[in-house]
Amino acid sequence: MKTTIYFVRHAEPNYRNHDDFNRELTEKGMKDSLKVTHFFLDKKIDKVYSSPYKRAVDTVKDLADKLDLPLQIEQDFRERKIDSVWIEDFNAFAKKQWEDFSYRLSDGESLNQVQERNIRALEAIISKHPGQNLIVASHGTALSTIVNHYQSNFQLEQFQQIKHLFPFIVRFDFVANSCQSITLYDILQETIHETPLL
Repeated sequence: MKTTIYFVRHAEPNYRNHDDFNRELTEKGMKDSLKVTHFFLDKKIDKVYSSPYKRAVDTVKDLADKLDLPLQIEQDFRERKIDSVWIEDFNAFAKKQWEDFSYRLSDGESLNQVQERNIRALEAIISKHPGQNLIVASHGTALSTIVNHYQSNFQLEQFQQIKHLFPFIVRFDFVANSCQSITLYDILQETIHETPLL
């Protein structure tokens, strides 16, 4: 029985707002979120989940409304916590984290911690909704650690390629908890990247 999970990386956020939880989408981000809605309207979707962060919720709210489905918040799909203060050099920080999955700042999370809770949440919804098609509104780093879990050659170089891509969609096809394939949809450029897994 195949279960399909579509992870949606949120649309463009307003980085002038340093409040990670409440950071809103830009005007462009709000417009691009409608492209997410358009992508899914011809697909059978059973449930819509989201990270609790505002930018993720706002990316799929129109879609959930159009599908007449409740938007279910799952705390463990939230983005990685960097620290309790804003950091200026994100690139250097990200490089350290991808080189050492246990690296974290004093009040932040390591990529290991982010990956563990996201995989735990993912496996829980697969168990809860076998054979269904689900959407999860997510984040760049959180989603990248999920891809890395199933495809270990997804590393810093691949993360850098998607870092400024808002929004995009990654489809995971599962049989039980075994990932059979990963497909990335760049819905702004209308390109598809298939990644079969052995």
